[in-house]
Amino acid sequence: MKKKAPKKSSKDVQNLAKRIKTLRIKKGYTNYEYFAYDKELPRAQYGRYEKGEDLRFTSLTKIARAFGMTLKEFFSEGFDE
Repeated sequence: MKKKAPKKSSKDVQNLAKRIKTLRIKKGYTNYEYFAYDKELPRAQYGRYEKGEDLRFTSLTKIARAFGMTLKEFFSEGFDE
């Protein structure tokens, strides 16, 4: 039985991952695990988001809140392509 190749993330999901990582670094967190722990987010799951794995809308809203942002503010940068 052949193993499926991992599905490549879309450009939008990659932009989302980049935005999440950029915001974390701007908040002064050099490590995603410290940010996730401080914001009470599942560390392994949060790490997957920064790597560009697709996420649910409810998870995205939790992440935006963790940055102290509305979704409008969150999407205001990094998605103009």
